[in-house]
Amino acid sequence: MKHLSTRTLLCGAIFSVALLFPVSVLAGPPLLCHPFDTAGAPSLEWGGKGWNEARGDYDLGQLVARTDALLTARTPIVARMETLRRAAIYASRDGQVARDLAASLDARIAKAGTPDARALALFDAGYYAETLQDIVRLQGYDMPGIGKVDAPALRAIVAKGDGSVRIAQALQLRPTDPGMNFAAALVASADERKADVAVHARSARAGADRDRLVALNLDQIAR
Repeated sequence: MKHLSTRTLLCGAIFSVALLFPVSVLAGPPLLCHPFDTAGAPSLEWGGKGWNEARGDYDLGQLVARTDALLTARTPIVARMETLRRAAIYASRDGQVARDLAASLDARIAKAGTPDARALALFDAGYYAETLQDIVRLQGYDMPGIGKVDAPALRAIVAKGDGSVRIAQALQLRPTDPGMNFAAALVASADERKADVAVHARSARAGADRDRLVALNLDQIAR
């Protein structure tokens, strides 16, 4: 049996309880608590196998550049989600780094020269913002989390705009993209928009046969 950290078990326990008692306060942050299976695609360096086992010595000074380099036009959506999950956890330690990364992702939207590039840029900026929102939510749980975070800075970034709106804009450009629909389903789950979860989950499952990484991660969407 694989070794599971206490923190991983606690995060899983919250989801288990949430299945029995569908109250919002019990719902764990779905964009954080389950790392995405990227089938070996490159991502930010990580400390362990657990969802919150980030490297304590990670150099935040190179986070923005490293994240930007990983989010190429060829990077699959699920691999982008894992990189942004890790980036958000690292950036949450330092408000200035979190703001710099948000600004970098926003700038990619303005620079996008094609509809496809714009879709990816909108998705990345929106998914990062939604992951920061999940980190803010995590601070309200009585459980081990990701360590000390700059919560006021994160709240200020999140308050500037709804990340789900940008994801919706990205989907307007790529409406049948299985990965974007998979992400949108998880974001809708975090926001407790049940009707949207069903719509996007259906689209993600319908396209899973042409997106290997979506197929590998579909069990993260509740049936």
